[in-house]
Formats: sequence, structure tokens, C-alpha cells
Amino acid sequence: MAIIPQQKLFRWEELQTLGDLKRLRLVLSYMPDENLMRTLERKRGNGRDDYPIRALWNSLLAGIVYEHERIEQLRRELARNGQLRALCGFDSQVPPAYVYSRFFKILFAHEAMVNDIFDNLVKQLKEILPDFGKRLAIDSKAISSFAKHKNKNQKPDGRRDTDADYGKKKYTGIDKEGRAWGKVISWFGYKLHLIVDAAYELPVLFSVSKASVPDINEGRELIEELEHRQPDIIKTCQKLTADKGYDDVKFITKLWDKYEIKPVIDIRNMWKDPDKTRLLTGQTNVTYNYKGNVYCYCPQTGKERELSNGGFEKDRNTIKKLCPAQQYGIECKGLSQCPVKQGIRIPLYLDRRIFTPIDRASYKWKREYNKRSSVERVNSRLDVSFGFEVHTIRSLAKMKIRSGLALCVMLAMALGRIRENQADKMRSLVRSA
Repeated sequence: MAIIPQQKLFRWEELQTLGDLKRLRLVLSYMPDENLMRTLERKRGNGRDDYPIRALWNSLLAGIVYEHERIEQLRRELARNGQLRALCGFDSQVPPAYVYSRFFKILFAHEAMVNDIFDNLVKQLKEILPDFGKRLAIDSKAISSFAKHKNKNQKPDGRRDTDADYGKKKYTGIDKEGRAWGKVISWFGYKLHLIVDAAYELPVLFSVSKASVPDINEGRELIEELEHRQPDIIKTCQKLTADKGYDDVKFITKLWDKYEIKPVIDIRNMWKDPDKTRLLTGQTNVTYNYKGNVYCYCPQTGKERELSNGGFEKDRNTIKKLCPAQQYGIECKGLSQCPVKQGIRIPLYLDRRIFTPIDRASYKWKREYNKRSSVERVNSRLDVSFGFEVHTIRSLAKMKIRSGLALCVMLAMALGRIRENQADKMRSLVRSA
């Protein structure tokens, strides 16, 4: 943490009994920010130190923990709460607004060091949670800029956002009555791209882009970045779950061929007639559809039946399909002359989007895909508990820093909970320690 050297009016043991302040204590205690603090202090040198670097940094973290949407709200809280001022490291004087504006500009120039803090926290969680990172999920989150639209005056200043642009997302599905539905959401601002652990619902890697950047473009870069920043996680990761926005042949192929990560990615309908099936290469009575369902036809009656799943053969890079008549005891008049009664192997290379190491037609694929909701829960916590639903953020640089700080607080809180034997509360920002 950013250690405050000056004496306090009361002891640290007393701070630990102050209820809500315990949450902030957890974050400050387990935030690996010493390197950043020393760098900023060296940069300040022998200049005026009315508002110490460490105190400013700690108060920013406090603003995130206590869900303050604006700096003015944080300043009012510091002015009325002497215990909070003491914990952050201030004397009686509260910094004016312009001090925070300048401090943010300093942080913009040290974005890489904030990312290092994030990476450090992820590595610590990996050390104490051996299965952390085995199942990952990736998605993007729309974040509107505080500016309402793009200003014609492109000269940047503190009142307009010249970095943001327009984004659009389309959602489709089937309701309980079997009717198709769809809606389109558009916004002016940015996208937060997240890779999270699907079991613990904690972030593993993130990036911020303009709203118009396609998910798959940023997804490819995130996976490559994960290899360099978190090599232990990329080595132990087994599955990556994502929605249709990441349905891409090169992306799916690279996940398995290079990293041996099984892609569990929803598929887009790229066929002109989705209700039709295609004859499987090398077979005379076996067809498949774009969703990965494989069917056989009885040589005598022509009756269609779906082949059952036989698992994945890693050494052959094939998925196995078994005869439904033999697996389920179904009567098939043409069984004796059926060329696939012993089952078939389907090489992945026949269609890398449709045929993946986890069979799309299996119950296992559906179970794994349901874990994608872990990203949505992280996004929900960012909105509700970290203030991204209502904020005053403008500019890409500030959005990156603000997102990085929020995610660092989330990880530091989880790390503190685990190290203090409160693992059941690791995802809770609100409950007191």
C-alpha cells in the first residue's frame, strides 16, 4: 500500500473498528502501489508538498470504494469525515478540485504503471488460487461518454470529448413463446473490453477502446497481450467463452492450435438457408447444420436421426459421433447396412467455426457457454458499485485510468478478503470486512 509516514491522532487499531472504513483499509493494505508512489514522489522532487502524493492516491481509491460519482462528492466527504482524511493521509486541509485535475493528468502519463498494479494483483490471485484463470470469459461493455455527442470543434479541452465516437450493438433471441426478438443499442463513448475468470468473476485483463472498435479486433489483441502479461494464466487456461461477436475462424483456430484453449463461442448464421443441412465430406448418409448438429439417414427408410456425441480425440484433432440406434437402443431397419453404424470421426479442419474441440451439439458446450454470464456480472458491478452507470468521464485517457483504478480496487478487495480468511466475500465491495 501507499504508506503514510506521519503520525495519526489515533492508532491504527482504532481504525480497524470503524465499520465502513474497513473496506477502504482492505484496499489500501493490499494495493501493490509502492513503485508508482515512489516514481511520482521522485517526479515531484523538492517542490511543494501541501497535498502528498500518497494521500491524493489513497483518496482517489476511497472515492471508488465509496462510489462517489464526482470529485466534489469525494471532497465533501473528506471535509466532513476526519477519520477518512486521516486514513487517506491528509491533515485537516482538503485538496481543492484543481489539485485532483492535475493529479489525474500525472496519472495519464503513468498508465503503464497502473496496468502493472493490475497485473501484480492478478498474479497474486493466481498464486493463492491455483485454478484461477482456467476458465475465462471475454466480452465488451458499452460506456457512454459524459459528453452527449461529437462536437464539431475538434480542439480538445476539459469540456468536450474529442476521442469518443459512436457504437452500436444488436441483440437477438427467442422468447418463451418461441418468437424471435431483437433490439439495437447505440451510444456515444467507449468500450471496455474484459477477460474475466468465469469461476471467480474477477477480471484478468482489460482494455478500453472507442465505441466503434469491433469486439473481435480487440479480442485478438487481448489474447496476445495475455500471453505476454500473464503467461501462467495462458498456460493453464482450458476454455474461453464468448458471444457471437467473437465468432471468427482465425480467432477460434488460434485459441486451440497455439494455446490449446478450447473455444466456447456462439456461432453466427452465415448460411443463406439456415434450415438446410449439408452433406458431410466423405460420407453418403451424414449431414450437418451450421449449429454443429450432425444427422444420419437410415439406408432403408430414409429417417433422419441426430448422431450422439462421442467426445473429442485430442491426438487425432477430431470429434467423435456415435450411432443413435446403438447408443439409445432405437430400432433402425437399415442398421446392418449403414456405413456409420460404428460411428464416425469428424476432423476439425472440415469447418473450424462449426466443429470445435467441445462439440457444439453437446450438453457440455451449453454448460460451459452459460458461464459467459460471469462477464455480465462483472459489468453489472462496474455500473452499480463503481459508478460507471452515472459518471463525468470524458476523454480516452481518463476512461482508461478510471477503468484501471476501478478494476484494481475490485482485485485488491478480493485479494484482501482471501488473505484475511473471508474468501466468501471476495466479490463484495459493499459488505464490511
